[in-house]
Amino acid sequence: MEKTNVGCFCQQMTSSRDSGFLKRDHMRDLRRYLVLKYIQYLVLPSSNTLITLLGLLGSLYTILILKSPSISCKSTAVFISYIAKADILVFVSIASEMIMELFDVKLESADFIKSLLQNFFTANIHISCLLLSCVTCEALLITIFPVESRHIRTVKYARQISNMICIVVIAECIMFQMEDFQEPSGNNSQFFLLLQFCNRAASLLGSLSYSIGLFLRIINVYVYYKIFFNVANRSRLKTN
Repeated sequence: MEKTNVGCFCQQMTSSRDSGFLKRDHMRDLRRYLVLKYIQYLVLPSSNTLITLLGLLGSLYTILILKSPSISCKSTAVFISYIAKADILVFVSIASEMIMELFDVKLESADFIKSLLQNFFTANIHISCLLLSCVTCEALLITIFPVESRHIRTVKYARQISNMICIVVIAECIMFQMEDFQEPSGNNSQFFLLLQFCNRAASLLGSLSYSIGLFLRIINVYVYYKIFFNVANRSRLKTN
């Protein structure tokens, strides 16, 4: 009898906790997550350990709440889901480094592995920055052209843009990774030409990365400036 009562009590606690989770305002949580990501990638010059860990925890929580039935499948939710999933690369990189240091793993191609893990960080940063800029541009369209842009702000287009960003960034990181390959000693001229092309492209992308990041920061600040003054003008007109 006591076991039955304990089981009923645990079941009630679980159901109340689940109902509380479902009734929670998840949209507010998603907005807080976006603020955290904006600070991490578009405000701070480089993420510190605390911000990185908070970002990983926030991404895990975001992946869970995006599966909630209270969250409608919209284009913004698609962008946020890709941002959260991109943090898997950071987790893999951090976990791999911790395992190699903990068990003192020594590999013959240690430099190649180290560069690969660093490229995981690079891919995460570039994907997140571009997707955050997409969220910003979508917020501008919603604020200024809510009706005219409705046919653009669809789930289909959001997924296509997110997939395109991931493909472009992965191709970029492959070029960065090709820099660690040694030049062939044989007569493989095609592979030699490929290495030369990747090395030149990687050096060009590396020199442009700072300018692109600065450009994205300026664009995001300008867009939020336009949104703020557009909302302020609307509230002023309503008051008058």
